[in-house]
Amino acid sequence: MGKLERVTVTVPGEMGAKLRAAVESGEYATTSDIVLEALSGWEKLQERRQAELMQMKAQIDEGLKSPLLDGPTALAELRAKYRLPSE
Repeated sequence: MGKLERVTVTVPGEMGAKLRAAVESGEYATTSDIVLEALSGWEKLQERRQAELMQMKAQIDEGLKSPLLDGPTALAELRAKYRLPSE
């Protein structure tokens, strides 16, 4: 871990009580440890969301590069692919 920076965070009373209870029970050494763990989870979530967004953008780009089909042609291809009866 790099240089530490002090940050003040205001939380609802119920959350503050839960933080203190976790420290008092010995589950965590400090409330800072709890916040660091929570931020680590948040950071991983943000990274996963960014990766998913990049994947969706790549799929959109791929779709835009593929040939466009009119509605009846697209439906006919889907019916043939999934062996559905024609209307």
